[in-house]
This record gives sequence, C-alpha cells and structure tokens, in this order.
Amino acid sequence: MANTRLAVVAMLVILLQLSTLSVARHHAKPDPCVGEDDSVPGMVHKHKKPHCPSPGGSGGGGGGGGTPGVMTVNGFQKGEDGGAPSECDGKYHSDKDMIVALSTRWYAGGRRCGKMINITSKKNGRTVQAKVVDECDSNHGCKTNIVDTTEAVWKALGLDSDIGEVPVTWSDA
Repeated sequence: MANTRLAVVAMLVILLQLSTLSVARHHAKPDPCVGEDDSVPGMVHKHKKPHCPSPGGSGGGGGGGGTPGVMTVNGFQKGEDGGAPSECDGKYHSDKDMIVALSTRWYAGGRRCGKMINITSKKNGRTVQAKVVDECDSNHGCKTNIVDTTEAVWKALGLDSDIGEVPVTWSDA
C-alpha cells in the first residue's frame, strides 16, 4: 500500500514538473539575481552574493567572447511553443525574424527589450545579431542560462535546430 502511494506521489510530481515546463517563458517578474548557476547547464544553485553581476557585457561579439549560455530553438508565432505574445511588445513574431528570448536574469526586467545582442556558436565560431523580444521565465521552468531563438538564428549560425541545444556565448551588441 505504501509503495502504491509513493508511486502515485512520484507520478504527480513528474506531471507537475512537465506542466510547468510548458509555460516556462512568460509573465513572472522575479528577482533577477536568484536562480540556477549558469556556469554548469542544468545545475541548480542559489546565488549567495547579495548583488549579481550584469551578464552579457557590452560590445564585442566575434571570437567567442561574452557570456556563456545554451541556445535553444522556440517558435514565436501564434500557436507555437512560445505560447503568449512576446513580453517586450505584446506581439507574435515570425520564425524568419532574428529574435531571441533571454533567461530572466539576462532579460533584466525588460531592460534589454528591443536591443540587439551578438550570439556566437561555440561549435563553429560564427556570430549573428538578434533582437531581444521576450523573457524565458526562469521561475517557471526555463534555466537561467538560456538564449531562446527562432529557427532563423540557427540557420544564420549554420546550425541544425533538430539538435535542440547548443553552447553559445552572447553579448550586448
């Protein structure tokens, strides 16, 4: 009987985790300094510093400089994985546009809305620019090291989006 109850509780926890992942990109306005440690993708640690640094730096781009992250592919058109309209402008965007959603800390409460960032593939060294239009909500399933882009960004970098995740660096353009 106890094993059955434990199995049911475990299944409920798994289902809850999956449901929060499906709404990962939108709408909370959390503390941008609290979240996962972005130095190791997938590792969860609370920041112990009272103030967090401003990631992304400025300028630069080519040569692999910038903040390390993991690029993922997402749909920003109505009815796609992204869900609701973009946080920055309340609109949906074409997957042919060079656009990006950044993890909550990097999104910086919307301060990067409409700004261009440089994204460099660690696999081939290519760099492109994309416009920040949305937040990948780190308090609702998005890791804190995500650069969530359209298919167009993957193509411009010469990458296959079927891979799902690739290491990149990014910086403010």
